[in-house]
Amino acid sequence: MVYGIVGNYGIAIIIFTILVKMIMIPLTIKQTKSMKNMQEIQPKIKEIQKKYQNDKEKMNEKVMELYKEHNVNPFGGCLPLLIQFPIIIGLFTVLRQPENYGIAQEIVEAGFLWMPSLSAPDPWILPVLAGATTYLSSKTMSSAKGAGGQQESMQKMMLYFFPLMIFWWGRSFPAGLTLYWVVSNLFQTVQQLAIHRPASLLPHKGSEAK
Repeated sequence: MVYGIVGNYGIAIIIFTILVKMIMIPLTIKQTKSMKNMQEIQPKIKEIQKKYQNDKEKMNEKVMELYKEHNVNPFGGCLPLLIQFPIIIGLFTVLRQPENYGIAQEIVEAGFLWMPSLSAPDPWILPVLAGATTYLSSKTMSSAKGAGGQQESMQKMMLYFFPLMIFWWGRSFPAGLTLYWVVSNLFQTVQQLAIHRPASLLPHKGSEAK
C-alpha cells in the first residue's frame, strides 16, 4: 500500500492517482486517436445523415460501417471515465468506512494541508479546485476534438454544467475523494497538452510549400 511507504494518507492519494493515470496512458492515447478519426469523418457522417434522413435504419447502418472502416469507437471517450468509477467508489467507501478495510479511522481523519480531515468534506477550497480543474480538463479535451454541429453544442453545455456539478458534489463528498479528482484532472490536462503539442509544432503544408 502506498500509505505504508509515505506515511501520509493525503500524499498517498496523490501518488495513487498519478499511478492510476500513468497505467491508463495507453488507453488515453488510443482514445485520442479515435477522437481524431471521429473528427476527420464528421463531413462524411453529415453526408450520410443528409442522404438517408428519411431512413433512420439505413442511416445508422451506414454510419456504423463508416465507424468500422475508420476504426472509430463512438463511445471511446467515455471508457477512461467508466474505468475510474470502481476506483472512485472504492476510495469513497474506504474514506467513509476505513475500519472495514483494515485501516485505522485516525489515518483518514488526519489533517492534510488546510484540511482537518480527509474523510470529511472540504466546504469550499477543494470543491472550487475540483470544478476549475474539471473545466480546464474538459476545455483541453474539447479543443482537441474539434467536433461540430449538435455534438459541439452538447460539448459546450457539458463544458459549463459538469464543473458546476462536480463543485456541488465536492462539497458533500470526503475531501480525500475530491483530492483524487483534482489531481486526476491536472494529470489529464497536462497529458492532453503533451499529446497534442507535437502535432502543433509540425510545419503546416502551406508553410512547406513556401
